[in-house]
Amino acid sequence: MRDLSNENVIHIKKDEIQYLQFRKLLEFKEIKHAYSLGTDWDFRTEKLNEKLPKEKVEKALNNYKKLANSIGVTDVKIAKNGQAHTDNVQIVKNIDSDFMRFEKTDGLITDKTNIFLATSNADCILFMFYDPKLKVIANVHSGWKGTLQRIGAKAINKMISEFNCDPKDIICCICPSIRKCHFEVDKDVKDMFEKEFQDLKISQSTDLMEKSQVKEKWRIDTVLINKILFKKIGLIDKNIIDSGLCSVCNSDLIHSFRVEKENYGLESAIISRVY
Repeated sequence: MRDLSNENVIHIKKDEIQYLQFRKLLEFKEIKHAYSLGTDWDFRTEKLNEKLPKEKVEKALNNYKKLANSIGVTDVKIAKNGQAHTDNVQIVKNIDSDFMRFEKTDGLITDKTNIFLATSNADCILFMFYDPKLKVIANVHSGWKGTLQRIGAKAINKMISEFNCDPKDIICCICPSIRKCHFEVDKDVKDMFEKEFQDLKISQSTDLMEKSQVKEKWRIDTVLINKILFKKIGLIDKNIIDSGLCSVCNSDLIHSFRVEKENYGLESAIISRVY
């Protein structure tokens, strides 16, 4: 079994469960977190706001409990993004059940203890944020549509406006996702990125976007785009911690929509402030 550990993440194999943890977040005892590997950890619904299927919710909750138990947490309450590729970011003040899904929402923020904020992906970017001074956490799902809407930056700005976070204190951990090597798009999507990110001069930067040599396709670095946006807000380099792992390149261990197609599974990122 390959080991995905690198300078920023540790690959843990425990009790038949595998997950990644960020070395930086492990420095803070009040924070518990993990990014799952391998198993299909969450569930999908076909339509927005459709009634959640009880058996799938129970299966997902059991998976989250197993993952949380593996990192030392037995009392598990999950606040889950509905994930509709929006730029909506909600503040979680409390949840009244073991599993609560926030519909039409792709970002969650809280300063409360003992609530796991959860996101899931199969190529999209997941950001876990933590302000160690004010003890505020966030978990954000940003596919390419979310990146176009700058949801990661909007979540940071909400941490600043609603909790008085100083961007210099905010840590951002970037989970495995599709990377520029495999995020290849047609002209219509390329044009949307050029229009939205004129301020980044994306069309002039081969680091951010480059044309394929053999076909009418473009490769875009959505991770780098977000890093630049975050630094413009005030996050500092040493606090932007990238797993550096491409979900497509590592699809034997990480679920990838581009590889698995309609039968794709989901990985999950969870983060909680425990005291």
